[in-house]
Amino acid sequence: MDAYELITRNATEVVTNDEVRALAEDPEGKRVYVGYEPSGVLHIGHMLTATKLIDLQEAGFEVVVLLADVHAYLNDKGTFAEIRETAERMRDQFLAYGLDAESTEFVYGSEFQLDEEYVLDTHELEVSTTLNRAQRAMAEIQGGDTAKVSHLVYPLMQALDIVYLDLDLAVGGLDQRKVHMLHREQIPAMDGESDHDYEARPCLHTPILADLDTGVGKMSSSSGTTISMEDSTADIEEKINSAFCPPTHDPEPDDEGNERENPVLEIFEYSVFPRFDTVVVERPEQYGGDLAYDDYEPLAADLEAGELHPADAKGALADYLDELIAPGREVLRELDRS
Repeated sequence: MDAYELITRNATEVVTNDEVRALAEDPEGKRVYVGYEPSGVLHIGHMLTATKLIDLQEAGFEVVVLLADVHAYLNDKGTFAEIRETAERMRDQFLAYGLDAESTEFVYGSEFQLDEEYVLDTHELEVSTTLNRAQRAMAEIQGGDTAKVSHLVYPLMQALDIVYLDLDLAVGGLDQRKVHMLHREQIPAMDGESDHDYEARPCLHTPILADLDTGVGKMSSSSGTTISMEDSTADIEEKINSAFCPPTHDPEPDDEGNERENPVLEIFEYSVFPRFDTVVVERPEQYGGDLAYDDYEPLAADLEAGELHPADAKGALADYLDELIAPGREVLRELDRS
């Protein structure tokens, strides 16, 4: 796999291909980031983007993880002291999940977002960005009657963070696309108060996992079932065994006509296969014996053809997820004991 293939593996969107191909020609020392609002415990959405960061480290990038404490404060997630404590817990879990400590820089937003230059640049964006444009960008953060003025500032700061962290590439889930497009539209037109480069950066978007129980919509840590580093082995087995997993690439819509995806296959594709050279599905000899897969596509094809039963696929998925999550689970236990 060449550098471009590794960088873009499992990406839903690359903005733009030409810019990312240019980075792939000489990725050593280039800087990439994902920003995370501190929540204390990594869930599978965090793990999906972290898996992409691991790919990028393998390609030669230096990874910046923004622990966005100011953003969390603007989103009413507690005091700075409370937010900092949850951020520290997340840092240790990211490293336990597999990010390389030597090529990962963890940055708190408050380390630079309260400086005069940054504040003045934020104000410039506030002046140059229409209310409608900011509202579109904040849609994934907070909406409806509960939206506050701080939620409008939130995406403007995200767009500016890419400049102040001196990045070459921004990564995020597909729900961050509107923020990244805001960056590409607004940043190049700025006069800027700092010595940073105000050119637009390329962006790479990872998929959004389907709801684990129904396959409809997206998996969410705030509603429905999700998987996190707090889960025990038994928790993971129970959640995966209950997951929606029809033996088809194109599941039938639900009773209300909503399109469904297969979350079991999605987790295999985006979280398991990038981390393991071979995936073994253990089965009794009377049911055909073990199956070994070096790539995702043959596993998905066997499931659809009936060669692989959903129950066997779920059993293997639970085992591999538990192996990925176990180091972070132990980190949380140690933190709770200290």
